[in-house]
Amino acid sequence: MLECQHMIDRQAHKRGIALSFPDIDTPYHVYADRTRLKQVLLNFLSNAIKYNCENGAVEVTCTASATGQIRVNVRDTGEGLSPENLTQLFQPFNRLGQEASGEEGTGIGLVVAKQLVELMGGVIGVDSTIRVGSNFWFELLGVAEPRLASESHLTAQAETATPVRTGFAVREVLYIEDNPANLKLIEQLVGRRADLFLLTAMTGDLGVELARIHLPDVILMDINLPGISGIEALAILSRDPTTAHIPVVAISANAMPHDIEKGLKAGFFRYLTKPIRVNEFIDTLDEALAHAEMNDQRILMSERAA
Repeated sequence: MLECQHMIDRQAHKRGIALSFPDIDTPYHVYADRTRLKQVLLNFLSNAIKYNCENGAVEVTCTASATGQIRVNVRDTGEGLSPENLTQLFQPFNRLGQEASGEEGTGIGLVVAKQLVELMGGVIGVDSTIRVGSNFWFELLGVAEPRLASESHLTAQAETATPVRTGFAVREVLYIEDNPANLKLIEQLVGRRADLFLLTAMTGDLGVELARIHLPDVILMDINLPGISGIEALAILSRDPTTAHIPVVAISANAMPHDIEKGLKAGFFRYLTKPIRVNEFIDTLDEALAHAEMNDQRILMSERAA
């Protein structure tokens, strides 16, 4: 939860939204996939900020029930939702009339959040009052604090992690891929890096939406995706001034020379072919992160000059 707060602070600050997170003395633990849980919470937080009123507030609370469920609430001070809108809320591509609001989105974020929560054995819901605001919530099974089996396990885990200098900010990598095996491999490789946080999307549309919301440092992109292709998603990101500077690395099974040439001409920073070669992937990721850091410095200097 604290990591999500850190990741969403900038977006809230830009819109003048006050964030309130719980001060939990005793941590709660839930039975869930860590990355997917963050994805759900970030979706809730992002929506609460985007669809809030000017100088509004977002309050996050976390409570344990007598039945062993842990409930997370994300309450906003937006316009609220009518009973009719509430019945349509979790329908794909239904933005409840927000198409003309100027806010970017595809209307599938909450659908994905609902699927993820239910796959993790939880429930999701919303309570809302017109002109008061909305409270989006989910519940997951509470569990005891996880513990390592042995000290040797702890030592092995420490040895596999890439050492990171103290004080480095955590950088975000977005991986857009519909193949679970490839997703799992990249999760494992990125998970060795304490300075990286991985966001994932299984469609090009959702990937574009997450890229616009979170502005990751690097994007990893499959070419053959459900809906829009990786090349189409790249074109959308390249046309958007807020995402055009992000290096996008293709990771594709299309491995013929003309495929690689086509991808590089389309604007991919680098083009990697499957099956993924670990050393090549790590070197390319480091190169893309270094390029992203140079871009950030260039943008910062430009803003100061202006």
